[in-house]
Amino acid sequence: MRLRHPATTRGARSSGALRIATLLTTLTLLLPFSLPLALADDRALRDALEAARSQQWERVDQRAIAGHPLAGYVEYHRLRGRLPQAEPGQIIDFIERHDDSPLGEWLRGQAIAQYGYAGRYGSLLAVADGEPAGTARQCYYYSALLGSAPQAAAEGGLALWMVGRSQPDACDGLFGDLRRRGVIGEQQIWERKMLAWQAGESGLASYLGRQLGSRWDESRRIMERLSSDFAAVTRVPTCLGPECRGSGPLFAAAMHGFTRADTEAAAEAWRKIAPHLPIEQEHRSAIERDLIFYSLVRDIRQHRGWVDQALAGRSDDDLLELRVRAALGERDWRGVLSWLDRMAPETRDDSRWHYWAGRAHDQLGDSARARDAYALAAQGRSFFGFAAADRINQPYALNLERNSFDDSYRNQVSRWPAVQRTEALLRIDEPGLAASEWYAAVERAGEREARALADYAQRRGWHAKLVQTTITGRMWNALDWRFPEAYREHFLHWGRQTSVDPYLLMGIARRESAYNPTALSPAGARGLMQVMPGTATQLARQLGITDPGPYGVLDPALNIRLGSTYIRDMLDRYSGNRLAAAAAYNAGPGRVDRWLADAPEEFDLFVESIPFRETRLYVQAVLSYRAIFESLANGGDSRGVSMLSPAEKTVRYDRSLLARN
Repeated sequence: MRLRHPATTRGARSSGALRIATLLTTLTLLLPFSLPLALADDRALRDALEAARSQQWERVDQRAIAGHPLAGYVEYHRLRGRLPQAEPGQIIDFIERHDDSPLGEWLRGQAIAQYGYAGRYGSLLAVADGEPAGTARQCYYYSALLGSAPQAAAEGGLALWMVGRSQPDACDGLFGDLRRRGVIGEQQIWERKMLAWQAGESGLASYLGRQLGSRWDESRRIMERLSSDFAAVTRVPTCLGPECRGSGPLFAAAMHGFTRADTEAAAEAWRKIAPHLPIEQEHRSAIERDLIFYSLVRDIRQHRGWVDQALAGRSDDDLLELRVRAALGERDWRGVLSWLDRMAPETRDDSRWHYWAGRAHDQLGDSARARDAYALAAQGRSFFGFAAADRINQPYALNLERNSFDDSYRNQVSRWPAVQRTEALLRIDEPGLAASEWYAAVERAGEREARALADYAQRRGWHAKLVQTTITGRMWNALDWRFPEAYREHFLHWGRQTSVDPYLLMGIARRESAYNPTALSPAGARGLMQVMPGTATQLARQLGITDPGPYGVLDPALNIRLGSTYIRDMLDRYSGNRLAAAAAYNAGPGRVDRWLADAPEEFDLFVESIPFRETRLYVQAVLSYRAIFESLANGGDSRGVSMLSPAEKTVRYDRSLLARN
C-alpha cells in the first residue's frame, strides 16, 4: 500500500490544482506565450506510462491521469497490448480520436503488423489506409489483398520480391502464395538471384539457385565462372536460360561488377559483346549507365569519345552533371556550354549552372552573355548565387521573409493540443516523443499554422526544433528561423579567443548539427560542432583541460570551444583560407592536402573539383551560411557582406596554400 502525504489527498489535490490552474491562466495573459497547462499530475502520468509500456496495468492510476494531455499515450499501450485480439472497430475509434497526433498512425501500423502475423486479414484491411510503410507490413498487406484484389497483390508482392537482399520473415507467406499462383516462377527467381549476386548477397544468391530447375544449369555455371573472372564475359554464350531470357539479368549483374572492378577493361569488353547480346533495353541501358558513370568519376580520358556518344542519346541529369564537371576540369568552356544545354530545363535553371554558364561565356569573351548568366545565378541564395553576385558587384539576394503574430493568436497557439502534448512530453523527459508530436503537427498544419508553430519554437528557445520546423514546413525564406541566434554568445566568445570568424563557427555548427546539442553521427561525432571523442581528447590535451569523455563533449560551451580550436588549427594549416579549412573540417586535412596537389587554381573550380559530393556540398553550405549569419547580424542587409575575402577569391588553390612551418 502506497502512503500519501495529507496534502496530496484527493480533495487537497483538487483544491491545489484549481489554484494552480487559476495562476497559470493569469500568467497566460501576462506572458508573450502561454505556458502549457498540466491538466493532471505529470508524475502520475509518467508513472502510468512506464507501467503501460511493460503492461503492468495494476500500477496505473486511471483517475490520476484522466484529462491529462498525454492520457492517449497510456491508452495506446493498452490497445497495443490487446492486439491481435482487439477488434478493428476499437483501433479505428482510437485512430479517429487521435488523428491530430502520431499516436493514431502508430497504432494503425502496430495493428497491421499484429493482424498480419495472426492471419486476421479482414481486420488488417479494415484498419489499413492504403499501402503501409515498412516491408514487413507491406507483405502482410498484400497477403490480405490476395483474396479481394489479386492483381494489385501480385504487382505489390512482385515489387517486394525483386530486390537483391533478404526480406523479413513476414514476406515468406506472400512469396509462397505468389509462387503457387505462378506469379513468381523460375524467371523471377533467376532475376532476383542476379540482383543478389550484384549486391554481394552470396547466401541469398545460393538459396535462390537451389530453387531453379535443370533448365538453368548452364546459366548457373556461367555465373559461377564470371564470379571469379569478370573478363570471361566476352567468352561465354550470349543466349542463357529459356528463350534467352536469362541473358539480360546475368550480363547486367556481371558488367556491374566488372565495371566497378576495372572500368577500362569492362568498357573494352562491352564494345565487343554489345552488338551481339539478345538482352532487353533496360539491361543494356543499366550497363551503359554504369560505364559512363565510372568512366567520368575515374576520369578515364580514352573513353571520352564513347562516353560522349552514349550520353548524346540519354537524359540522365546526374551523368550530365559529371560531364560538365569533367569539362570544367579540362577548361573546355565550349563543352561546358554544350553539356549544360543538354540538361533538362528545370535542372539547368539553378544558380550553380547559371554561374558556370557565366564563367564559360566570360572565358570565351562574351561579356554580355556572361553578365546575363551571372544575374540569373545571383537570384539564388547559395554559394554559387553569392559568387555570381560578387562578380557583378551586387548585394546577395537573401529573399528574407519575416513573420509576426499578435499576442492573442500566440495565446491560442499555446493551447493547441499538439503544443500542450509536446510541452507535457518534455516535462516528463520524453524528448523523442515530443519531437515526433511536434513535427507531426507541423506536417499537418496549414501555412499560417506551421509558421505559428515556428514562432512558438523560437520563443521557447527550441533551436533544433525550430530549424527542423522550417524544413518540414518548407519555410525556405524565413531566415531568422532557419538561422537562429542559437548559442550566439558562445560563438562570439570562442571566436574572439581563437581569432576565428564567429560567423564561420555558426555556419559550421548549423551545417553539422542544425543546432542539436545532443546530435550523434553514425561515425560517432558529437554535439553542436560534431566533434569526435578522439579529437576531443587530443584537443583537451592541447588546451590543458580535462578530457571531457564521450558525454562531456556534448556540453554546448565546451563543444564550441573544441570545434573552434580545431577549425583554428585548420585555418593555420591553410594560411587562413576558410574554404580549404572548412573542407578539412569535413573530410580531414590529409584528403584536402591531396586535393590541393592536383587542384585547379581558382576558388570556384577547386570547390567543383572536390571528389566527395558530401564535402563539396558541405563547403558550399558552410560558406554561404556564414554570409547569411553576418547579413542577419546586420539586420538582414547583405550590403557590405562578402562570402569570401579578396584573398580567398584570388589565391591559387594548390599546394602553395599549405602554410610553411
